[in-house]
Amino acid sequence: MTKTHPITHSVPASRIARLALTFAAVAALSQGCARDPQTTGAVPDDYRTRHPITLSEAQHSLDIPVSAADNRLTIAMADNVKGFAQNYAATSSSVVQIQVPSGSANAASASILKRQIRSVLTSSGIPAGKIVEVPYGAAPSGDAAPIRLSYVAITAMTGQCGQWPEDLNANTYSNKNWYNFGCASQNNLAAQIANPMDLVGPRGMSPIDAERRSVVLGNYRAGKNTAAAD
Repeated sequence: MTKTHPITHSVPASRIARLALTFAAVAALSQGCARDPQTTGAVPDDYRTRHPITLSEAQHSLDIPVSAADNRLTIAMADNVKGFAQNYAATSSSVVQIQVPSGSANAASASILKRQIRSVLTSSGIPAGKIVEVPYGAAPSGDAAPIRLSYVAITAMTGQCGQWPEDLNANTYSNKNWYNFGCASQNNLAAQIANPMDLVGPRGMSPIDAERRSVVLGNYRAGKNTAAAD
């Protein structure tokens, strides 16, 4: 009877060590590429948190240039005053100030135009009791001092952009966006909000059109097209 002996191969210890190091490196790389949502989600890296849109008091103003020879409002000036009055009526109920230059070369013309400006404001719906005239000192020479209209209103706004509290080259290993990131977008979004109260809560719904609803339901019950005719 012939005895058989199994064939065995011996693996050098150095090769085993190299294979173990290779597997360990692969495992480390796989763990490094994986993102732990519980860890990365805790990093405060949201630009809306750094640059929130808030409701704050802000002054809205309109400068009307006045030359020493002016004695009446032009059509363009009157249109600007009307637009200012419309914005005031939509956003504020505070006092409207008419700041008139005093002591400047155009002070006499400004005194004439301020009465016309007041007339345009009142004809646009602003109560006369809400309009206050305030003189301010201006230089007797140099640029023509304007008439400034102003009021205070609640406005959607963010903080000032351009803040760089950290060195960008010194803190890039964490792959986070920089502090000023998103500030301009937040400012642009805030400037487009026509009614700041929309950020506080929804507006009331308008009444339903009962007549139109009856027509649509009648067509639906009759199996007809419920779309409006072109």
